[in-house]
Amino acid sequence: MDQIAITRTVTVAAGPFAAGHLGELTRLVPFEMVDDVLAATRRTQQRVRLLPARVVVYLLLAGCLFADLGYRQVWAKLVAGLRGLPVADPSASALRQARQRLGPSPLRALFDVLRGPAATGAVAQVWWRGLLPVVLDGTVLAVADSTANLRRYVKQRGNHGGSGYPSLRLSALLACGTRSMLDAVFDPVTTGEIAQARRLARSLRAGMLLLADRNYAAADLITTFAATGADLLVRCKTGRKLPLIRRCPDGSWLTVIGSQRVRVIEARISITTTGGSHTGDYRLITTLLDAHRYPAADLARLYHQRWEIETAYLELKSTILGGRVLRARTPDGVDQEIHALLIAYQVLRTAMVDATDSQPGLDPDRASFTTALNAARDQVTQAAGVIADTVIDLVGVIGERVLANLLPDRRIRTKTRMIKRSNSKYQARGPNIDRRTYKATTRIDVITDDP
Repeated sequence: MDQIAITRTVTVAAGPFAAGHLGELTRLVPFEMVDDVLAATRRTQQRVRLLPARVVVYLLLAGCLFADLGYRQVWAKLVAGLRGLPVADPSASALRQARQRLGPSPLRALFDVLRGPAATGAVAQVWWRGLLPVVLDGTVLAVADSTANLRRYVKQRGNHGGSGYPSLRLSALLACGTRSMLDAVFDPVTTGEIAQARRLARSLRAGMLLLADRNYAAADLITTFAATGADLLVRCKTGRKLPLIRRCPDGSWLTVIGSQRVRVIEARISITTTGGSHTGDYRLITTLLDAHRYPAADLARLYHQRWEIETAYLELKSTILGGRVLRARTPDGVDQEIHALLIAYQVLRTAMVDATDSQPGLDPDRASFTTALNAARDQVTQAAGVIADTVIDLVGVIGERVLANLLPDRRIRTKTRMIKRSNSKYQARGPNIDRRTYKATTRIDVITDDP
């Protein structure tokens, strides 16, 4: 029988630092970056242990790539490609004590270093008329039901006895075109999205165009957002009474909310498929007052990108976590795990943008997050691409997998959100829900009737 032998060279850090890596993603979170963060937060170990602080940081990040495993099994993934090296075999207790020694501050600081819009040459796909569309919204995550967590996080009330797990509220600010994480905050679920939005305003800048739903159309919040220099495109309740100051040529009109002058766009959006038509009226407010440069119909069409954050939350909660509860059983551990989750998401997104940028004109939307995640997992278990060669390949193995499995062009959304698999028969939408996909056409008409 013919045979062939494959020899592979693995290059990692020496000694007890060998298990500290994230496979090919280590290039985006290099040793030097982690060491600088540990030094800045004063978490560098005084003596080199079997589990140095740098290794524990990578353990936490790898834990988010393998969210279905306990930390002992995550450790096994990190050392699977290091056979022949004298690596440690820590117990679950030793790994827990190492995470507690590290604390949450290094992960917070590392997220601050890595957050921000991804650098990309896909200007036409990511920017809109010289502005960077960004989106803000919140979601809820479940944390472990432990005595320590219950001192900070509460269980939500409900009609059927409330939730089984304590919850936290996460609000994030994302770039629409790349779904890169610009900033994020989280609190007990008793803290509302509006309070979190005020804190996220710190990351808004001139040149950004913030998209948000009608929950964020309060007068004082609009003033806070506008004061950052960013422009706004926010949905507003159609029944809200606003004074008409002047009608614009495109049918939109100027008004004042609080002390902020804004432009109101009222649009009727019709979606037509072979199964019929659906029409709805929408009201948007924007600080882009120039109707010639920013036509009302174009702004109404752009607002659809607000849904990009819902896709990002799906990737975090379903693709990465698989719908699971966070592991950590203490508030500090939750802090660690949330920031590790955000970092893992951000570096995956960066790797995906690097891949799509290698083909000019390719929309980052076509990169598959699931493909990138599975490729990154493979690289961790093989300890591959940890230390880059002299010539750095920005695409790498992860990028090659992404480019080989591109998604089709984005389809027009034709249905509202619904629960596909209900946990209660009383929440179901009926047995005859139409789940077919249709080719659709969209028509946007600006309503010109006086308010």
